[in-house]
Amino acid sequence: MEMEEDIRPFLDIKKGFSLEELGTTAEVMIPHDPLSRVIGQDEAIELTRIAARQRRHLLLVGPPGTGKSMIGQALALHLALPESETQVVHNPENPERPVVEIKGRDEVKEKLKEFQSAEGDLIDPKEAPINVAEKLGFRCMNCGTYSESKERICPKCGRSKSAQTTSQSNLPFADVLGEMLGALTPLGQGNERVTTTRRRFGKEEVVVFERTGEMIRELDQKALERRRELEKLSPRKVLVSIDRKPFVLATGASETELLGDVKHDPYGGHPQLGIPPYERVVPGSIHEAHEGVLFIDELPHLGHLQTFILTAMQEKVFPITGRNPQSAGASVRVNDVPCDFIFVGACNIIDLPTIISPLRSRIIGSGYEVLVNTTMPDDEQNRLKLVQFIAQEVVMDGRIPHADRGAVEAIIGEAKKRANTVDKKDKALTLRLRELGGLIRTAGDIAVVEGKEVITEELITKALIRNKTVEEQIKERYGSYQGGVATDMSGAQRSSSPYHYWNTTSYDDRSGYG
Repeated sequence: MEMEEDIRPFLDIKKGFSLEELGTTAEVMIPHDPLSRVIGQDEAIELTRIAARQRRHLLLVGPPGTGKSMIGQALALHLALPESETQVVHNPENPERPVVEIKGRDEVKEKLKEFQSAEGDLIDPKEAPINVAEKLGFRCMNCGTYSESKERICPKCGRSKSAQTTSQSNLPFADVLGEMLGALTPLGQGNERVTTTRRRFGKEEVVVFERTGEMIRELDQKALERRRELEKLSPRKVLVSIDRKPFVLATGASETELLGDVKHDPYGGHPQLGIPPYERVVPGSIHEAHEGVLFIDELPHLGHLQTFILTAMQEKVFPITGRNPQSAGASVRVNDVPCDFIFVGACNIIDLPTIISPLRSRIIGSGYEVLVNTTMPDDEQNRLKLVQFIAQEVVMDGRIPHADRGAVEAIIGEAKKRANTVDKKDKALTLRLRELGGLIRTAGDIAVVEGKEVITEELITKALIRNKTVEEQIKERYGSYQGGVATDMSGAQRSSSPYHYWNTTSYDDRSGYG
């Protein structure tokens, strides 16, 4: 393993090389472009590059493990970074109708600088004036020891860190009572902020010290002035950050995850007790994918939510509302929240009829439908692509060693066999690469356990035995799936199960089962 780390990749499939030149897959170059890492899907890759450049939608159709998700992620990496941030702003005239504001990157950076300048400086409590450190609970007024503000009793002298009042000091046992009162004071209470003055450059100015965790924030005159200016702005929160990722995976998302929601407030957003409506607004995946890619695998499983996806694609804005009628957020609505995304949907061939027609029409009208390949011709160039795939799988896993030439040839042989048995294609290589990747990882795990530095042909053979599906294992052990089910059932299950009742050979009376 240590030797492999010193090997620099030099075999490039674009330039071509012979398998006889291959020592291990550690020598194979992995493309920097994520789309070039998708093998055997030339048409899909070409259309994906167009989709990224022209902002077109995609529908990828084909069986699992053929690279559909990888294509969607690679498309997102070919897009420019988001240029806008979505903010939701308090509406004083109608709090339950917060307002959306869109800020450009330059404006966001400028506002960030203003906020940072109004935050002051964080200092260690020992750097603050002694009286400030004492009032904020960091310094013991009795012995001068510094400790955490949440500690009311000084860890050194064992007395209350806060000063006793004059009336308390005149009482009998004042020192004991004072310590007891200090110990009983709830954590976090006491002074949170101290305002004082100081002379600077011959002028007197106001300085505020705030307790911030176990540090002290120092706000000078300029910082206070900036803070007052910012406080004049309408209260707001960032709904969709400008630093977001351009790829949003929404497979299996619920309605609220997909479309956004408004959180419940038991106080109904009461000005003094509750949380303002604008602070409870939660964006959906369609809003987080603004200027990026919204990827949904197993698209038909969305059911009726497909219509909302269609609306968002058409309008490029979609409101956020409270979706639980029993929630205090049910009456809150934020209109015109931007969601201009590239939609990439994926499904199996059998699921095509369950995609609503208007959604497919929208994709075809503003994008492409692609039937992904399940095999590729068994030629020299495609065999090299499989070598690159093996190298990629090893690097992405990060816990298994590379494969030698014998292992690579065994995997290519398995790819050829699977193309013939599954897709009934001669002289072809399978592109059901997720299962092939599982074989590589199984062989790699065996290599790690056995202390081997590389994956060999022998380990691939062992992995083929371990990597069998449960159905294959049942068939080997019991002869058939039905035989396995019958063996696995208890006597009580046999007597009560209609499945076993109908399939028994000793009893053919099916009366009562219509």
